[in-house]
Amino acid sequence: MSSKLTYGSKQIEWRRAQVLELDAQGYTVREIAQKLQVGHSTIDNDLLYLRHQAQQSLQHHIHEVVPEEYQKCMVGMKCNLKHVLEIGEAASDPKIKLEARRIANDCYRYIMDLCTNAGIVNDALNFVTHKQEQINALQQRKLDERTNEEAKAATEEETTTNGVF
Repeated sequence: MSSKLTYGSKQIEWRRAQVLELDAQGYTVREIAQKLQVGHSTIDNDLLYLRHQAQQSLQHHIHEVVPEEYQKCMVGMKCNLKHVLEIGEAASDPKIKLEARRIANDCYRYIMDLCTNAGIVNDALNFVTHKQEQINALQQRKLDERTNEEAKAATEEETTTNGVF
């Protein structure tokens, strides 16, 4: 029987949750490993996994959640603006008209903030996309280098083998 421990997915999830919590509390890899009674490399791998998972979650949030929420907010603000302007037009009391105009101005200001800050969000999206393209290009170059090195090694081996016989 093997002396190595085997872990099911529930145990791994539990350990990773513990690693995340302890890391957030400022514990070092060594301290986490000691507390959880596992090797340093296990903690390193868990942290790498958690970092990758966080990156994927952030990508999803940036590319899917933020644009959808932005759209909902913009539509909602325009509906509010329309409704407030209708109330102001229909009101006969000058105080209500004035209050409706104040609320409409707030709506306009908020819509303008959304529009101008959307440029920042768009810049961030473009930055993330550009960096992802750079990473993909770098990975492709590394793959090309390996392929070239393997081809070169095969050619040298063939040359050496041909020269011997």
